Amino acid sequence: MEPIYTASNSILNRSWNQPSINIMPLNLNSYFSLLQDCTSIKSVKQVHARMLINGLQQNTYLGTKLVNMYALCGSLDNARLVFDNISELNRNTFLWNAMIRGYSSLNVCDKALLLYYQMLKTGLCPDNFTYSFALKAAATLSALQEGRQIHFHIIKNGHGSNVFVGTALLDMYAKCGCVKSARQLFDRMLTRNVVSWSAMIAGYSQSGYASEAWELFREMQLAQVEPNSVTMVSVTSICDNLARAKWLHGYVIRRGLDSDVSLENALIYMYGRCGSMEIATQLFYKMCNRDVVSWSAMIARHAQNGHARESLLFFNRMHLMGLKPDSITMASVLPACAQLGDVQYGVKIHASIVRNGLELDITVGNALIDMYAKCGRIETAQKCFHNMVKKDVVTWTAMIGGYAQNGHAGDSITLFYQLSLNGMKPNSVTVVSVLPACGYLGALQQGKSIHAYVLRNGFESEVSVCTTLVDMYGKCGSVEAARQVFDKMCYRDVVSWNAMITGYGIHGYGEDALALFSQMQMTDKKPDHITLLSVLSACRHAGMVDAGWQCFNRISLDYDINPTLEHYACMVDLLGRAGRLDEAYDFIKRMPLEPGASVWGALLFACRIHSNINLAKIASECLIKLEPNNTGNYVLLSNIYAAAGRWGDVSRIRALLKKSGVKKSPGCSWIEIKSTVNAFSVGCRSHPQFKEIAAMLESLALQMKSAGYAPAIDFVLHDVENEEKEYILCGHSEKLAIAFGLINTNPGTPIRITKNLRVCGDCHTATKFISKIVEREIIVRDASRFHQFKDGLCTCKDYW
Repeated sequence: MEPIYTASNSILNRSWNQPSINIMPLNLNSYFSLLQDCTSIKSVKQVHARMLINGLQQNTYLGTKLVNMYALCGSLDNARLVFDNISELNRNTFLWNAMIRGYSSLNVCDKALLLYYQMLKTGLCPDNFTYSFALKAAATLSALQEGRQIHFHIIKNGHGSNVFVGTALLDMYAKCGCVKSARQLFDRMLTRNVVSWSAMIAGYSQSGYASEAWELFREMQLAQVEPNSVTMVSVTSICDNLARAKWLHGYVIRRGLDSDVSLENALIYMYGRCGSMEIATQLFYKMCNRDVVSWSAMIARHAQNGHARESLLFFNRMHLMGLKPDSITMASVLPACAQLGDVQYGVKIHASIVRNGLELDITVGNALIDMYAKCGRIETAQKCFHNMVKKDVVTWTAMIGGYAQNGHAGDSITLFYQLSLNGMKPNSVTVVSVLPACGYLGALQQGKSIHAYVLRNGFESEVSVCTTLVDMYGKCGSVEAARQVFDKMCYRDVVSWNAMITGYGIHGYGEDALALFSQMQMTDKKPDHITLLSVLSACRHAGMVDAGWQCFNRISLDYDINPTLEHYACMVDLLGRAGRLDEAYDFIKRMPLEPGASVWGALLFACRIHSNINLAKIASECLIKLEPNNTGNYVLLSNIYAAAGRWGDVSRIRALLKKSGVKKSPGCSWIEIKSTVNAFSVGCRSHPQFKEIAAMLESLALQMKSAGYAPAIDFVLHDVENEEKEYILCGHSEKLAIAFGLINTNPGTPIRITKNLRVCGDCHTATKFISKIVEREIIVRDASRFHQFKDGLCTCKDYW
């Protein structure tokens, strides 16, 4: 804080650009006028210094004005010094109001409320302005309890009928999330002005009640209350329909409000929300006065509409115009870097953020975490998270989602529970971010626990939450629970239908997937390319070749969608799994698109199933050209040669793999026991219960052999003795996980395993035997689909 001028030799100017005047004692009104004319902190300090010389530091009238002027200049420390130097006996309501207002207007709201309570202790009775300033502070802090206490004081002291106090009250309740309480106050108000209507509309808008906000705007028009620019900013924020957006824009022009910069910026955001960046851009270039918010609006809306390069282009232009980006600008441009995966540009923006002192801004920090996570730099995202001084629920949600997106599912779930321990409440977006982690690990109990949290907090009406629950249950092997959630949904979007169809597909329920697809077509929801891919995938897993062909042929004819490489790859996989390899290869040659890695990969895997070495060589050569660093291509070809006993070719492929410098991902399986996820890698011997696991496997091996099981040593892709091959098979990760599950769960309960690779043929056969021996249902989700083993049978019918 700068010291206040002693002013012993200072020259006091009536106007700071005019010649100096004689230093003479001035009357109170003259000092008041001088303060009124001040335009900078320096000029306020000069007048203050003159007041000190003339012994006016205790004057309440001038002190009140001085506090106001210091606050207007952003110098709250000096304002508080003035306030504290006036004795408590000389402080009147106006002085207290000036200081409370200063704190409230500059968002130092905790001190504003503290000062309000200190005022009450002095015995002074607050007036309408005091209540309004204190309520504003409570609203900014979302301090509902304090807001209710102030409301009690208002009623007790008979100020409830004042329109300004009533407006501040409903604004406080709305911003604290109590929209119903705000509406009750609004309905009881005897007098309403444009500010009251605007506050209630804003309350609805900010709380997501778009239809209620729009209806209230219509009521405002019927009441013949003329909206102002603040009203229209709130109304534009609820508009997501282009036709309505154009009507609102016309309404703004007819009311002569289109010259307001804040409203013009809101119109840009509105058009961007409606997906019309062309109109938004035209409006931007027609603006006479563009501020930082205008540029930020264009940057943000281009990024949100998938135009990441245009977003960065506007950011660069803003820089060339000499405008200094603020925290909103930075938080708007970082998602564009995330969309492009351009982490290098993101790092440059991060450096600019640090240079401009914006790294402590919570919104910027959240955007940085999200950008680094989406660019695959999870360690950097983690550093940003830990370095943030202040964290809100968005911060935690960004990190939880980042972990889930980057394969750190366990960390994602752990952080979700830590969020609650840190005194914060996960919101619906947090739930949507963590549920995929449960699905990735097959952590059904964790998923059920989060589902219970959803029900307790009333999130079950949100489409995104229910859709993610459907997806989670499907990936955790509980397709029945997924369907229950799906059936209870009041509204379903295309993503909801896709999630349920995909769930049926990965479980091999092809008929159910097709039935649901038919049901979807009877609604107003038009299938998209993901829907059709999910249907094709369901046909693939169920071996329904004719139905798959029928669906593929309808993609462009009935749905006006151009098939993508994913659709072609799915058809190749469908034909290849069915043993129609020549037909699959001919299909590839007739493709109008250049076959990608997914297409050749599907053919190569089919060659592995049906031992077609000639086609495998063709597919692998194309794959290695397209993806020279993908270990899976080398491993799959090596496996094909190994199954055929061509060990020389195996050695050659493994040498190529070693030369490429990439490493094969080891097989890993997960099992959830008592809400704890346990991981097993192939040949793992480090588990604390390894001796018990080994004993269980040995016992099972004896029982399986007695029941007719013979180890399928063809699936050991190493040139070793048969006895060694049997030993290697016993160490496969899913077998270790199954044995662990049998040891640590009650008899008769299902065992659920998740595996990162496809289950091998020997493990598939062994698991069928185990399910019959132990009389348990064993559910295994591999990289391709679900296998539900029961009584010696699998739902895939040995087709996977």
